[in-house]
Amino acid sequence: MSSLVITLWILNVFFDTIGQVAFKYAAINPSNRDGWHYWSDLFRNHWLWLGIVSYIAEFLLWLAFLTLVPLSQGVLIGSINIITIMIVGRLLFKELLTRYRIIGMILITAGVICVGIS
Repeated sequence: MSSLVITLWILNVFFDTIGQVAFKYAAINPSNRDGWHYWSDLFRNHWLWLGIVSYIAEFLLWLAFLTLVPLSQGVLIGSINIITIMIVGRLLFKELLTRYRIIGMILITAGVICVGIS
């Protein structure tokens, strides 16, 4: 893979992870969860807008990435996002990493390495 492909891939993973974290913070942040108050609090929340901007950036980077690699390879390599999001979820939100999730992370990593090498 060229350095441009690797750069686009890393940026894609970064912005997807930032977007997921921002949406999680936006979802848990509003204290008033009654009807329209929840939605008005949500739309005033800077985390929601950071998530939307991150997803727009991630979408554009994904399109650029897919112009340079075959779709079947790009989708498999792109699955590494799952691992970064699980690790960040553990660090920031104290989410559990069960034995099966860790096994899944190892298998995804091995798959990404195999696809990346080919």
